[in-house]
Amino acid sequence: MAIRLSACSSSSATFFAPSSFCHETETTLKRKNFGIWVCQNNSNFHENKRFELKASNVHPLKAVSLQAGAPANSLATERVVNPVQEDCIPFLETVKEESTLSIVVVGASGDLARRKIFPALFALFNEDRLPENFTIFGYARSIMTDEELRNMISKTLTCRVDKRENCNEKMDAFLKRCFYQSGQYSSEEHFLELDNKLKGKETGRLSNRLFYLAIPPNMFVDVARCAKHRASSENGWTRVIVEKPFGRDTESSRELTRGLKQYLSEDQIFRIDHHLGEELVENLLVLRFSNLVFQPLWSRNYIRNVQLIFSEDFGAEGRGRYFDNYGIIRDIMQNHLLQILALFAMDTPVSLDAEDIRNEKVKVLRSVKPVQLEDVVIGQYKGDCDGNTSYPSYTDDMTVSNNSLTPTFAAATLFINNAQWDGVPFLMIAGKALHSKRTEIRVQFRHVPGNLYNHKSGTDLDNATNELVIRIQPDEAIYLKINNKVPGLGMRLDRSELNLLYKARYPREISDAYERLLIDAIEGERRLFIRSDELDAAWQVLTPLLKELEEKKVAPELYTYGSGGPVGVHYLAAQHNIRWGDFGYED
Repeated sequence: MAIRLSACSSSSATFFAPSSFCHETETTLKRKNFGIWVCQNNSNFHENKRFELKASNVHPLKAVSLQAGAPANSLATERVVNPVQEDCIPFLETVKEESTLSIVVVGASGDLARRKIFPALFALFNEDRLPENFTIFGYARSIMTDEELRNMISKTLTCRVDKRENCNEKMDAFLKRCFYQSGQYSSEEHFLELDNKLKGKETGRLSNRLFYLAIPPNMFVDVARCAKHRASSENGWTRVIVEKPFGRDTESSRELTRGLKQYLSEDQIFRIDHHLGEELVENLLVLRFSNLVFQPLWSRNYIRNVQLIFSEDFGAEGRGRYFDNYGIIRDIMQNHLLQILALFAMDTPVSLDAEDIRNEKVKVLRSVKPVQLEDVVIGQYKGDCDGNTSYPSYTDDMTVSNNSLTPTFAAATLFINNAQWDGVPFLMIAGKALHSKRTEIRVQFRHVPGNLYNHKSGTDLDNATNELVIRIQPDEAIYLKINNKVPGLGMRLDRSELNLLYKARYPREISDAYERLLIDAIEGERRLFIRSDELDAAWQVLTPLLKELEEKKVAPELYTYGSGGPVGVHYLAAQHNIRWGDFGYED
């Protein structure tokens, strides 16, 4: 967008105006979003000095000097308001072009769409975060009517405790915006039918389109092709959200990226890792870079080790076919935990701009040494009976082979080869069918040198070590373990906690991760999405290990369903002189 302005002079004032206004009586300008009159007294300006004002949906207004005769673009029609007094800055009345948002959930009949995506979209609607003009289309191979889609969606919609008023009315209003189109994922003809329906709802407005691919990754490229050729917006933006897994190793990930980039630019691709939308993950940068107390401590000089823990108290029931093809290392470590590690260990970015943050994450991931087999323990859960309750083993799943070697548990020690973290072990643990559901970061600090109170702490100095815990879920919390004197006569030390429990400090319900990531994609905010070079760097950390495990057919150590995992993990911790205990679950 561009507006051409000329300097106009009068006996009482000098002001900037469109060139045609200075020399003609024309009172309209075409195709612009901003206009400014600047009135000044006793100023000299050269005739025909031109300026171009540039603006977009993401950048602020900028003034750039142009050569005389440079062309000006036309975007919208606005009426010029004449300046009425000296020393004033009146503005042009603007007419904002009306736009609409179309959200297409590809794979709408699937479990992910039903459980996560549609409820997240409703929550955004309930919070008034979606645009005034929006439409949601479900697209899948299943034959379904609009009403059948609405019935399916309605079973998973809920209102938050603080948003219960008129909940049913809001649900009805939301469901009226939901429609369905059946079709094959590889059929451009079916996507053309979808495009015609979208245009019917957009009714000539500026149209923006967001495609959410809640489908297996082997269908991503076909959908990207069909959307590009037959269902892209003609006058607005088109963005595509893709779900993990992004390949099985470095090469397959690169192949998928190349396939998507045949039809989409990098700026159009939003690779989603929903754990990056968790409240405490996003708060990690705030904790690090807005609290002076932590900044000098965040290095090898004060931190002894870092533990990244992802624990689930259920098995692979219902996901056996998918999980057996990927395993816990690809499913959790390669994306969720490596992304958290990158946010934890990265240097201070130049700004909070998405590219600046992602640049720092890439630098960290490229500094991580590829994981060695001797630094890894893998396990697989076996069945158990507790009274009248029995728990299945992993291979009891009908979709899993009886001799499957797929790990459901993995623990690995990683090292970052840079000046800030040299020698600090980062221990990652991810497992299913453990005795607790928890995702957290545990930071153990070094012992106090020459501690005057060592004799009061007993022989186990680890019990007197300060520890910072960031519990991502459930019961979101940040707490710092410190040593404290027990009240009373004499000198007895106790390990206490400075605790920020979110549900006590912030009583409102915390938004789901998918809500945050969806609104970011709609607004074009990319901080929490994964860039292609970032994805490639993460795969290079674990691909050599994955190949070695598969080539050598390493058998996982069995552990009981509902236990703390395989015994070998404690030996792994001991190799690096780390007190891993029960992975912090005693807290």
